[in-house]
Amino acid sequence: MRNLSIRMKITLWFTVILAVIASFTYVIVFSVNQQLIQKTIRDELIRTVEDNVDEVEYYKSIGRSDPQEVDYYMAYRDGYLEIDDDFLDKVNEVCTAIYNEDAVFLYGENPISRQTADMEFADSQIRHLTVNDTLYYVFDRKLQSEGLSGLWLRGVVSEHQGMAQMAAITRLLLLFLPLFVLVSVAGGYLFAGRMLKPIQKISESAARISTGGDLTKRIVLGEGRDELHRLADSFNEMFRRLEKSFERERQFTSDASHELRTPVSVIMAQCELSLGEERSTEEYVLALRTIQRQGRKMSRLINDMLDFTRLEMRAESYAREEVDMTELVRSVCFDMALIKEKGITLTCEADEGAVLYGNRQLLSRQLVNLINNAYRYGKEGGSVFVSLTRRGEHLELSVADDGIGIAEEEQDKIFRRFYQADNSHAGEGTGLGLSMVYEIARFHGSEVSVESELGKGSTFRIIF
Repeated sequence: MRNLSIRMKITLWFTVILAVIASFTYVIVFSVNQQLIQKTIRDELIRTVEDNVDEVEYYKSIGRSDPQEVDYYMAYRDGYLEIDDDFLDKVNEVCTAIYNEDAVFLYGENPISRQTADMEFADSQIRHLTVNDTLYYVFDRKLQSEGLSGLWLRGVVSEHQGMAQMAAITRLLLLFLPLFVLVSVAGGYLFAGRMLKPIQKISESAARISTGGDLTKRIVLGEGRDELHRLADSFNEMFRRLEKSFERERQFTSDASHELRTPVSVIMAQCELSLGEERSTEEYVLALRTIQRQGRKMSRLINDMLDFTRLEMRAESYAREEVDMTELVRSVCFDMALIKEKGITLTCEADEGAVLYGNRQLLSRQLVNLINNAYRYGKEGGSVFVSLTRRGEHLELSVADDGIGIAEEEQDKIFRRFYQADNSHAGEGTGLGLSMVYEIARFHGSEVSVESELGKGSTFRIIF
């Protein structure tokens, strides 16, 4: 069974169930029909005897009867009994005989006359008698018409009278039930194949994708919303996420190798230069500071890249809770104002009661990145203004500076990873700050935008 296909397993189970149902059907039909046939036999016995009551008439003389209707005459008391010739016709093997009140057989047929000789008459009652292991039904009817007093009709029929009917029913059942099972099994096999065809397509598509390594392919089953179509949709979603994950992994590898190449090259060159010949203490100190500076840059870059990748690929690892944005903005601004980089003044305004459902760590990181970016590209003695405003069901967080600004053609590129619009500041950051801001905004279902003009400063705005 383990090596059989699902289609064959379904068909086999379907066959077994049908065979069991067919067997039960045969037993039930056979039992019910046997009971119905026995009832029919008894009803037919009564009907035949009752019909024969009208076939016996008494005449005082033969001349009174219609010659064309005379079938059989027999003397009885002071007259004659006229018995229609249909009296002896067996109707469904029912035999009928005429007896007098002393149980003397007068006319008709009775296959068990000896066994019923001592059986007393009982008007309009069916009785049972077993002869040679065969059950017989006996039905007596007293004749009460004029001149017929003292006469009895006794009808007899064997239970085997229904055997022919049962045999015919049995033959039909034995013919049609197996035929029904075979036809149903064949239909079930075809139906199972048709129903499982989408699974085969899913399997083949998955195998092609696995063999070819092309995650851009999808499983196409056509229109439908059943379980198999939902399964195909789940596979397609899985392939989409895998494709996206591998693409991010390739991008991460490419970016890491590109961004780490420069500091690694500087460190290697500085080491080779320092070890090439004897140097003074001041030169060794300078070399070590260069290596330290490049090492710190690599450390910051690696940490930022890992954080960025985690946010992209495992955003669900960041828990969400109710965050008091008013308190968060004021706290971050208070800490960042202590930096006093380039003599820049940081001011902050935050509306009371601003609450957001999100991740506190990421929201804090987002604001810190924006303020750091404002410091980095701000002018000497300039200012940075942070604002948190409630607007109905929305929160608006903005960070404005009066620094160098961003050219219009660069504004749609600044949120890309490692992109830096002003190369003169390239060594001060990792190029992931604004990309992280964008990803954190996306994580919270918000929008981030920038308004800037060269020489006049920039305003970054996030709508939650």
